[in-house]
Amino acid sequence: MKNVIEIVRNVDQLMIPENFVGIGSTRKVFRFKHWVIKKHLHEIGFIQSQNEQKIHHALKEKGLADSVAPILYFDEKISIQPYVQPLPLVNGETFDIDFNIDLRISTNLKAAIEEIDRVYDGFDFLDSSNYGEDKHGQLMLLDYGMTKTLYETKWVPLAEAGVLPQIYFEPCIKCGVEKELRMYGEHDTDRRCYECGKE
Repeated sequence: MKNVIEIVRNVDQLMIPENFVGIGSTRKVFRFKHWVIKKHLHEIGFIQSQNEQKIHHALKEKGLADSVAPILYFDEKISIQPYVQPLPLVNGETFDIDFNIDLRISTNLKAAIEEIDRVYDGFDFLDSSNYGEDKHGQLMLLDYGMTKTLYETKWVPLAEAGVLPQIYFEPCIKCGVEKELRMYGEHDTDRRCYECGKE
């Protein structure tokens, strides 16, 4: 825990471009050594991290937390998790996890997902971007704080209004590489990727 406390004390110096690893619509992710720092970009990101902390604690009490990344620290600005190698993209895109044939899915992970879905209104368990692969080649659930209710009542209206970005897979107009672009509503014409300057 000492290392996590040091990260919290120096978090502004660690959330720099060199440590950037990814960005979603509500949180921006940085890596420092063996940890991941999720910066809340919006209140929904804060709620997601809060949900993850609560869910992981409950799963741990039931013996279902082995394949779910814990929240080591959480406040209004950030959350911290252990770093787990993210799943590679396929043709530059995320993909749907196939729970029927993917041998990396443990019995513990399946039980945890069923519990999150049943008790906590879980959402978006198919998207590969929500998973990583541990050192034994098993899938780990990394991003599990969005609920169906939060998505439908908060995220969708804000995305439709152009407040939160939706992700589209298109060529960037600056670098020409086909990749995920963050688009803010139907009137957003800035089709640059994050690397070319669009946040």
